[in-house]
Amino acid sequence: MKIDVLTIFPDLFEAVLKWGVISRAIESGLIEFGAVDLRDFTDDRHRTTDDYPFGGGGGLVMKAGPILRAVDALRANGPVPYVIYTSPQGEIFDNTKARELSRKERLLFICGRYEGIDERVMSIVDEELSIGDFVLSGGEIPVLLMVEAISRFVPGVVGDMESVVNDSFYRDLLDHPHYTRPRNIRGLEVPDVLLSGDHEKIEIFRRKKSLERTMERRPDIFLKHELDLYDKKAILSLFEELRKNVE
Repeated sequence: MKIDVLTIFPDLFEAVLKWGVISRAIESGLIEFGAVDLRDFTDDRHRTTDDYPFGGGGGLVMKAGPILRAVDALRANGPVPYVIYTSPQGEIFDNTKARELSRKERLLFICGRYEGIDERVMSIVDEELSIGDFVLSGGEIPVLLMVEAISRFVPGVVGDMESVVNDSFYRDLLDHPHYTRPRNIRGLEVPDVLLSGDHEKIEIFRRKKSLERTMERRPDIFLKHELDLYDKKAILSLFEELRKNVE
């Protein structure tokens, strides 16, 4: 997969992507990443990327010209990218969207700044995405977040795909609790079922905890979740526990 980011702060990406899973994916060639400096596509000696809005008002707007020229140049070099603009007005980015975008051959993110971008740029944007109902100074941090989430679904990026499958939201549920050694710390024990070696009981236990967390913390997600066989077994186990407590 190839990922390009159009930004006025390319060094920010170079610093962050030197570490962790994405760094290894880039080194191994699983992901090709490019931070493109928007200022390289300006047409004045001051390398201006923003200007005052027509009609007045506060703030500055990113100019259409440099963005359109940059996108044209990137489209001419390699596969045509799927263009994403990050803004508070976009669809909320989530795990399902990350999985969907990981199947694209090439992505191009446009990082906005100031009051946003000239609306005419939207004519070449395929999708507008947001990471939540709040405002940041620019799109760089949201793009970093999205690139991290998307990259995890690219085959080979995460060595143990099972860890991706078991992450929160992969099955549209919150994750179950995790434990590691020692078995006892300060009187707190690891649940016996996790030491039983019975894989079906362990899966039901984990699914039960996952369902409990989701119902308690994110009922909106639970209501959209389609129950599978292990979910149903987990709910039966919860029912049995509830009945025993009542008795």
